Amino acid sequence: MSTLSTNFPSGKNLEASRKWYVVDATGLTVGRLASNVAMILMGKNKPSYTPFLDTGDHVIIVNSEKVIFSGDKWQDKLYRHHTGWPGGLKQISAKDLFAKHPERILEYAVAGMLPKNKLGRAMVKKLCVYVGPDHPHQAQKPEKLAVKMQAPRRRA
Repeated sequence: MSTLSTNFPSGKNLEASRKWYVVDATGLTVGRLASNVAMILMGKNKPSYTPFLDTGDHVIIVNSEKVIFSGDKWQDKLYRHHTGWPGGLKQISAKDLFAKHPERILEYAVAGMLPKNKLGRAMVKKLCVYVGPDHPHQAQKPEKLAVKMQAPRRRA
């Protein structure tokens, strides 16, 4: 009789086993790119995925100014936050946010797809988004990641 054993990650030395990936966002849809990046940050692409451990890898996104939205999201999508004061609801459209800070569109999209707890805040720190093709992480030897993108669904 042979017994089956399960490899269970202990949570120690996780940083040493993390990889670095670089993704070129040129011509990619924001939501589809963000969902693929969130899966890598959470570690769901690995067989060692554990829900209560941060087993994910680091992701660098370049050319964030070349992403696209489908439909009329440039005008219709609003990013909101509250200052904490009465009447302090602030909002900015995607078009205006993109004009000021193009990298924040992807940062907000990926952060919205991660867990809303301490673990999710640790995962989002492994995301680096840059405008333009250059990034300062050459020493980490990032691997180029080809993101699998489906064609946008057609409305009937």
